[in-house]
Amino acid sequence: MANVEKFSTSSLEAIARILGEPVTGTQLTYCFKALQIADTSQESTKWKRIFHSLAARQTQDGCGNNVIVFIKEIMSPVRFENTEQYENTRVELNKKLLFSGYEVKTTGEIARVESAKTISEAEERASSLRRKLSDRAIHSEVLKYCKAELLEQNYFHCVFEATKGLSQRIRDMTGLAGDAAKIAEEAFSVQNPLLALNSLRTDTEQSDQKGFANLLKGIFGTFRNVRAHQPRIHWAVDEKEVLDALTMISYSHRRIDEAVVVKRVQ
Repeated sequence: MANVEKFSTSSLEAIARILGEPVTGTQLTYCFKALQIADTSQESTKWKRIFHSLAARQTQDGCGNNVIVFIKEIMSPVRFENTEQYENTRVELNKKLLFSGYEVKTTGEIARVESAKTISEAEERASSLRRKLSDRAIHSEVLKYCKAELLEQNYFHCVFEATKGLSQRIRDMTGLAGDAAKIAEEAFSVQNPLLALNSLRTDTEQSDQKGFANLLKGIFGTFRNVRAHQPRIHWAVDEKEVLDALTMISYSHRRIDEAVVVKRVQ
Protein backbone atom coordinates (compact mmCIF):
# COMPACT_ATOMS: atom_id res chain seq x y z
CA MET A 1 0.00 0.00 0.00
CA ALA A 2 1.32 3.44 -0.91
CA ASN A 3 1.71 5.86 1.95
CA VAL A 4 -1.61 7.32 3.02
CA GLU A 5 -1.63 10.95 4.10
CA LYS A 6 -2.30 11.34 7.82
CA PHE A 7 -5.92 11.99 8.74
CA SER A 8 -6.72 15.30 10.40
CA THR A 9 -7.68 15.27 14.07
CA SER A 10 -11.28 16.21 13.30
CA SER A 11 -11.61 13.52 10.61
CA LEU A 12 -10.06 10.88 12.83
CA GLU A 13 -12.41 11.74 15.68
CA ALA A 14 -15.47 11.57 13.40
CA ILE A 15 -14.31 8.21 12.02
CA ALA A 16 -13.61 6.84 15.50
CA ARG A 17 -17.08 7.76 16.75
CA ILE A 18 -18.67 5.72 13.95
CA LEU A 19 -16.30 2.74 14.20
CA GLY A 20 -16.92 2.45 17.93
CA GLU A 21 -20.56 1.49 17.38
CA PRO A 22 -20.41 -1.93 15.66
CA VAL A 23 -17.86 -3.51 18.06
CA THR A 24 -17.84 -4.44 21.73
CA GLY A 25 -15.00 -3.44 24.03
CA THR A 26 -13.65 -6.98 23.97
CA GLN A 27 -13.81 -7.16 20.16
CA LEU A 28 -11.98 -3.86 19.98
CA THR A 29 -9.19 -5.23 22.16
CA TYR A 30 -8.84 -8.23 19.85
CA CYS A 31 -8.72 -5.95 16.80
CA PHE A 32 -5.93 -3.85 18.26
CA LYS A 33 -3.91 -6.97 19.10
CA ALA A 34 -4.50 -8.61 15.72
CA LEU A 35 -3.38 -5.48 13.88
CA GLN A 36 -0.52 -4.79 16.29
CA ILE A 37 -1.87 -1.35 17.15
CA ALA A 38 -1.13 -0.35 20.74
CA ASP A 39 -4.16 0.64 22.81
CA THR A 40 -2.55 3.74 24.27
CA SER A 41 -5.68 5.64 25.27
CA GLN A 42 -6.22 4.51 28.87
CA GLU A 43 -9.88 5.26 28.12
CA SER A 44 -12.94 3.05 28.61
CA THR A 45 -15.13 4.67 25.94
CA LYS A 46 -14.75 2.73 22.69
CA TRP A 47 -14.52 5.65 20.28
CA LYS A 48 -11.94 7.39 22.49
CA ARG A 49 -9.83 4.22 22.57
CA ILE A 50 -9.95 4.12 18.78
CA PHE A 51 -9.23 7.83 18.34
CA HIS A 52 -6.24 8.06 20.68
CA SER A 53 -4.71 4.76 19.58
CA LEU A 54 -4.96 5.53 15.87
CA ALA A 55 -3.76 9.10 16.37
CA ALA A 56 -0.67 7.80 18.18
CA ARG A 57 -0.05 5.14 15.56
CA GLN A 58 -0.23 7.48 12.57
CA THR A 59 2.09 9.91 14.37
CA GLN A 60 4.52 7.02 14.91
CA ASP A 61 4.22 5.86 11.29
CA GLY A 62 4.18 9.31 9.74
CA CYS A 63 1.25 8.22 7.60
CA GLY A 64 -2.35 7.01 7.88
CA ASN A 65 -1.82 3.50 6.51
CA ASN A 66 -2.75 1.76 9.74
CA VAL A 67 -5.90 3.87 10.03
CA ILE A 68 -7.02 2.41 6.69
CA VAL A 69 -6.09 -1.11 7.83
CA PHE A 70 -8.09 -0.64 11.03
CA ILE A 71 -11.15 0.69 9.17
CA LYS A 72 -11.02 -2.29 6.81
CA GLU A 73 -10.92 -4.68 9.76
CA ILE A 74 -13.88 -3.12 11.53
CA MET A 75 -15.89 -2.80 8.31
CA SER A 76 -15.51 -6.44 7.29
CA PRO A 77 -19.09 -7.39 6.28
CA VAL A 78 -18.91 -10.66 8.23
CA ARG A 79 -18.74 -8.67 11.45
CA PHE A 80 -22.27 -7.29 11.00
CA GLU A 81 -25.54 -9.00 11.88
CA ASN A 82 -27.38 -7.99 8.72
CA THR A 83 -27.13 -5.93 5.55
CA GLU A 84 -29.10 -3.01 6.99
CA GLN A 85 -26.73 -2.58 9.93
CA TYR A 86 -23.71 -2.78 7.64
CA GLU A 87 -25.11 -0.33 5.09
CA ASN A 88 -26.13 2.18 7.74
CA THR A 89 -22.63 2.12 9.24
CA ARG A 90 -20.96 2.24 5.82
CA VAL A 91 -23.01 5.22 4.67
CA GLU A 92 -22.29 7.23 7.83
CA LEU A 93 -18.60 6.36 7.67
CA ASN A 94 -18.33 7.31 4.01
CA LYS A 95 -19.82 10.73 4.73
CA LYS A 96 -16.66 11.37 6.78
CA LEU A 97 -14.11 9.38 4.76
CA LEU A 98 -15.00 11.10 1.50
CA PHE A 99 -13.50 14.34 2.79
CA SER A 100 -10.16 12.51 3.03
CA GLY A 101 -10.57 10.91 -0.38
CA TYR A 102 -11.55 7.38 0.65
CA GLU A 103 -14.66 5.26 0.47
CA VAL A 104 -15.71 1.88 1.88
CA LYS A 105 -17.25 -0.26 -0.85
CA THR A 106 -20.09 -2.73 -0.32
CA THR A 107 -17.50 -5.51 -0.21
CA GLY A 108 -15.67 -3.89 2.69
CA GLU A 109 -12.74 -2.89 0.50
CA ILE A 110 -11.48 0.68 0.79
CA ALA A 111 -10.93 2.64 -2.41
CA ARG A 112 -9.17 5.91 -3.14
CA VAL A 113 -11.66 8.38 -4.62
CA GLU A 114 -11.89 12.08 -5.36
CA SER A 115 -12.25 14.04 -2.14
CA ALA A 116 -15.58 15.62 -1.32
CA LYS A 117 -15.53 19.39 -0.96
CA THR A 118 -18.85 20.06 0.78
CA ILE A 119 -21.18 18.33 3.24
CA SER A 120 -23.96 18.08 0.65
CA GLU A 121 -21.59 16.48 -1.86
CA ALA A 122 -20.41 13.92 0.70
CA GLU A 123 -23.97 13.11 1.75
CA GLU A 124 -25.11 12.69 -1.84
CA ARG A 125 -22.21 10.41 -2.75
CA ALA A 126 -22.55 8.32 0.42
CA SER A 127 -26.32 7.92 0.36
CA SER A 128 -27.23 4.25 -0.01
CA LEU A 129 -30.68 5.12 -1.36
CA ARG A 130 -29.21 7.38 -4.05
CA ARG A 131 -26.84 4.57 -5.06
CA LYS A 132 -29.69 2.07 -5.30
CA LEU A 133 -31.72 4.51 -7.35
CA SER A 134 -28.76 4.93 -9.66
CA ASP A 135 -28.45 1.14 -9.96
CA ARG A 136 -32.08 1.02 -11.07
CA ALA A 137 -31.52 3.84 -13.58
CA ILE A 138 -34.31 5.90 -12.04
CA HIS A 139 -35.77 8.41 -14.49
CA SER A 140 -34.26 11.89 -14.32
CA GLU A 141 -37.73 13.43 -13.82
CA VAL A 142 -37.98 11.65 -10.46
CA LEU A 143 -34.71 13.08 -9.16
CA LYS A 144 -35.55 16.50 -10.60
CA TYR A 145 -38.32 16.94 -8.03
CA CYS A 146 -36.88 15.27 -4.93
CA LYS A 147 -33.09 15.72 -5.06
CA ALA A 148 -33.01 17.96 -1.99
CA GLU A 149 -35.14 15.53 0.01
CA LEU A 150 -32.86 12.63 -0.98
CA LEU A 151 -29.82 14.53 0.27
CA GLU A 152 -31.53 15.10 3.61
CA GLN A 153 -32.83 11.49 3.67
CA ASN A 154 -36.27 13.03 4.11
CA TYR A 155 -38.15 9.99 2.84
CA PHE A 156 -41.63 11.31 3.65
CA HIS A 157 -41.33 14.39 1.46
CA CYS A 158 -39.12 12.62 -1.08
CA VAL A 159 -42.00 10.38 -2.21
CA PHE A 160 -44.48 13.23 -1.88
CA GLU A 161 -42.48 15.58 -4.12
CA ALA A 162 -41.73 12.87 -6.70
CA THR A 163 -45.44 12.10 -6.95
CA LYS A 164 -46.26 15.79 -7.37
CA GLY A 165 -43.65 15.95 -10.10
CA LEU A 166 -45.36 13.11 -11.97
CA SER A 167 -48.71 14.89 -11.97
CA GLN A 168 -47.07 18.20 -12.92
CA ARG A 169 -45.48 16.61 -15.97
CA ILE A 170 -48.91 15.49 -17.20
CA ARG A 171 -50.28 18.98 -16.58
CA ASP A 172 -47.41 20.54 -18.53
CA MET A 173 -47.94 18.20 -21.48
CA THR A 174 -51.74 18.53 -21.64
CA GLY A 175 -52.64 21.91 -20.19
CA LEU A 176 -54.98 20.20 -17.73
CA ALA A 177 -55.52 21.54 -14.23
CA GLY A 178 -57.05 20.17 -11.07
CA ASP A 179 -56.86 16.95 -9.08
CA ALA A 180 -54.04 14.57 -10.04
CA ALA A 181 -56.24 11.49 -10.37
CA LYS A 182 -58.73 13.39 -12.53
CA ILE A 183 -56.06 14.67 -14.92
CA ALA A 184 -54.65 11.14 -15.28
CA GLU A 185 -58.07 9.86 -16.27
CA GLU A 186 -58.67 12.70 -18.72
CA ALA A 187 -55.17 12.67 -20.21
CA PHE A 188 -55.20 8.93 -20.89
CA SER A 189 -58.83 8.59 -21.87
CA VAL A 190 -59.51 6.04 -24.61
CA GLN A 191 -62.42 7.88 -26.24
CA ASN A 192 -60.97 11.40 -26.08
CA PRO A 193 -57.24 11.12 -25.26
CA LEU A 194 -54.88 14.00 -24.77
CA LEU A 195 -51.93 11.61 -24.49
CA ALA A 196 -51.80 8.26 -26.29
CA LEU A 197 -49.45 5.38 -25.48
CA ASN A 198 -50.29 3.67 -28.78
CA SER A 199 -52.72 3.81 -31.71
CA LEU A 200 -55.68 2.77 -29.47
CA ARG A 201 -57.08 0.69 -32.34
CA THR A 202 -57.18 -2.74 -30.73
CA ASP A 203 -58.67 -3.99 -27.47
CA THR A 204 -55.15 -4.72 -26.21
CA GLU A 205 -53.96 -1.19 -26.95
CA GLN A 206 -57.03 0.32 -25.32
CA SER A 207 -56.52 -1.89 -22.26
CA ASP A 208 -52.94 -0.68 -22.02
CA GLN A 209 -54.12 2.94 -22.06
CA LYS A 210 -56.81 2.28 -19.45
CA GLY A 211 -54.45 0.25 -17.28
CA PHE A 212 -51.85 2.99 -17.25
CA ALA A 213 -54.45 5.58 -16.28
CA ASN A 214 -55.49 3.33 -13.39
CA LEU A 215 -51.85 2.87 -12.37
CA LEU A 216 -51.39 6.65 -12.22
CA LYS A 217 -54.56 7.07 -10.17
CA GLY A 218 -53.31 4.39 -7.81
CA ILE A 219 -49.97 6.14 -7.39
CA PHE A 220 -51.63 9.48 -6.70
CA GLY A 221 -54.07 7.93 -4.26
CA THR A 222 -51.40 5.96 -2.43
CA PHE A 223 -48.41 8.27 -2.37
CA ARG A 224 -49.80 11.78 -2.68
CA ASN A 225 -53.29 12.14 -1.28
CA VAL A 226 -52.59 10.14 1.89
CA ARG A 227 -49.42 12.11 2.62
CA ALA A 228 -51.11 15.44 1.90
CA HIS A 229 -53.67 14.83 4.64
CA GLN A 230 -51.65 12.80 7.12
CA PRO A 231 -49.06 14.13 9.60
CA ARG A 232 -45.55 12.93 8.85
CA ILE A 233 -45.19 11.23 12.24
CA HIS A 234 -48.11 8.93 11.40
CA TRP A 235 -46.47 7.58 8.26
CA ALA A 236 -43.99 4.79 8.98
CA VAL A 237 -41.60 4.43 6.05
CA ASP A 238 -38.28 2.79 5.38
CA GLU A 239 -35.77 2.81 2.56
CA LYS A 240 -37.26 -0.24 0.85
CA GLU A 241 -40.71 1.38 0.59
CA VAL A 242 -39.22 4.59 -0.75
CA LEU A 243 -37.18 2.66 -3.31
CA ASP A 244 -40.26 0.75 -4.49
CA ALA A 245 -42.36 3.93 -4.66
CA LEU A 246 -39.78 5.87 -6.65
CA THR A 247 -39.23 2.91 -8.99
CA MET A 248 -42.97 2.84 -9.72
CA ILE A 249 -42.96 6.58 -10.38
CA SER A 250 -39.90 6.16 -12.61
CA TYR A 251 -41.69 3.47 -14.63
CA SER A 252 -44.60 5.88 -15.11
CA HIS A 253 -42.28 8.57 -16.46
CA ARG A 254 -40.82 6.08 -18.94
CA ARG A 255 -44.29 5.23 -20.22
CA ILE A 256 -45.05 8.93 -20.56
CA ASP A 257 -41.83 9.26 -22.60
CA GLU A 258 -43.51 6.96 -25.13
CA ALA A 259 -46.76 8.91 -25.19
CA VAL A 260 -47.81 11.04 -28.13
CA VAL A 261 -49.50 14.39 -27.42
CA VAL A 262 -52.79 14.15 -29.29
CA LYS A 263 -53.97 17.60 -28.27
CA ARG A 264 -53.72 20.15 -25.50
CA VAL A 265 -56.42 21.84 -23.48
CA GLN A 266 -56.57 25.52 -24.37
